[in-house]
Amino acid sequence: MSFVLGVVIGIIVGVGIIVGFVKSENARSKRRSELATTIAAFARMTVEDSRKILMPEHYPSWVVFSNQQKLKWLNSLLEKIWPYVDEAASELVKSSVEPILEQYKPMILASLKLSKFTLGTVAPQFTGVSILEDGSEGITMELEMNWDGNPNIVLDIKTYVGVSLPVQVKNIGFTGIFRLIFRPLVDEFPCFGAVCYSLRKKKKLDFTLKVIGGDMTAIPGISDAIEGTIRDAIEDSITWPVRKIIPILPGDYSDLELKPTGVLEVKLVQAKELTNKDLIGKSDPFAELYVRPVRDRMKKSKTINNQLNPVWNEHFEFIVEDPLTQHLVVKIFDDEGLQAAELIGCAHIRLNELEPGKVKDVWLKLVKDLEIQRDQKNRGQVHLELLYCPYGMKNGFTNPFAPNLSMTSLEKVLKSGAEGKESAQNGGEINRRKDIIVRGVLSVTVISAEDLFPTDLMGKADPYVVVTMKKTETKNKTRVVPESLNPVWNQTFDFVVEDGLHDMLILEVWDHDTFGKDYMGRCILTLTRVLMEGEYKETFELDGVKSGKLNLHLKWAPQPIYRDS
Repeated sequence: MSFVLGVVIGIIVGVGIIVGFVKSENARSKRRSELATTIAAFARMTVEDSRKILMPEHYPSWVVFSNQQKLKWLNSLLEKIWPYVDEAASELVKSSVEPILEQYKPMILASLKLSKFTLGTVAPQFTGVSILEDGSEGITMELEMNWDGNPNIVLDIKTYVGVSLPVQVKNIGFTGIFRLIFRPLVDEFPCFGAVCYSLRKKKKLDFTLKVIGGDMTAIPGISDAIEGTIRDAIEDSITWPVRKIIPILPGDYSDLELKPTGVLEVKLVQAKELTNKDLIGKSDPFAELYVRPVRDRMKKSKTINNQLNPVWNEHFEFIVEDPLTQHLVVKIFDDEGLQAAELIGCAHIRLNELEPGKVKDVWLKLVKDLEIQRDQKNRGQVHLELLYCPYGMKNGFTNPFAPNLSMTSLEKVLKSGAEGKESAQNGGEINRRKDIIVRGVLSVTVISAEDLFPTDLMGKADPYVVVTMKKTETKNKTRVVPESLNPVWNQTFDFVVEDGLHDMLILEVWDHDTFGKDYMGRCILTLTRVLMEGEYKETFELDGVKSGKLNLHLKWAPQPIYRDS
């Protein structure tokens, strides 16, 4: 029943809004009369009638309805009222979109405005509908929509050198899922206080740009710049979790507004076995990371030249608005210098897979396209450490997101309440901003190795391990165990670490030969887990070889110090 109620409520709200637009636009009485006739005809469709149409259990078992068939009546209604939607919505869309276009205006343009905007004569087609049971006190409905429209959209662009060009946006093809939220439910018609709408998922958005009476190549790079602006404007204005709120009944609906819920800390550790995109030499990989694909919220790593197994060990921080539906996306590119970077592969992880306040260490397989999962080619893997900290989280640390601290969330977890206070000269107390330096002694016990890949012709090896702290390049090595592929060392090494949050531990296994040495694999570890847990024992797979594992025991003795920022 909630399914039918959601659909009917959605249409009633949509029609009601359209009527309001038509009245506000002082539409001609004849059009209002025609529109009223259409609405009246729809109103005669009772909830019971809708239920019979939408619920296939009222038909014999051999009758099968597709989503398209179930929504035929809705699409017919939309076609009839589309001319009124076009007339009512065009000015509203134009006035609301122009400030967003100005916000994301390319630097090469002096101004970017909408000179014309109409929706055209082709109405969208709804191809699917669903009601989400999310446990909230309201109704959440999602509608899948296809639109191969013929709108008349003209952008008026001006450059700093005085060149003015009218650019037409043509051949729009769109497929996506819109989300409608009706909340709160009340006992007053129409039974809810407000409706929120948002583009839940954009499956396809294609369009072309054409200069009216001119050539798009007159200004180099202008086409890509405008296309990027349009896509950024869509992402930042209507794409979920951004939502628009339409009050239906008087009341305070601030709880429906988009609000940050927490911070995602991401450590981009490394990647391995990346596809080589260069004919000469190796790829020069860098990473782009984002939770929302908006330019000012995307992060970029440094480029590692000529390397298919890059190590970054870089930290990034992202604002999270909806951990239940948002995800982190990582894209690895090959830097081509002045040319456009070439995608090596991409991966993503849903934020609802993370336990708040707990670090998650993951290796993600890279694919060609996140939407199409038929690609079986090995493009490599990327290694991440993730920590999601909701605002106001009570996890043994106090005020973890205090604005007067310039520490990352991980630093605040590790050293809560460390901001300290000093007496000012006038006798009062002031909060001093501090960066924490996680200093201490790291004890590394190399216990043993298992199933090492033989490097000698006789199928044996004489392995030893080199243990290195990356930042200081301090090294130690174990003794050599002769003729063994499952050596046992049980040797412990202590390292004084000056900055544990940003250092790395590298362990390389070598085969000792009289006239040299052979590589037998390595593992690279951040110190995040040992900083959080204090001590742990773990088995790690060796990278770069066919087989082999390393058994380690790590222990941390903290000696935190502070520096003023």
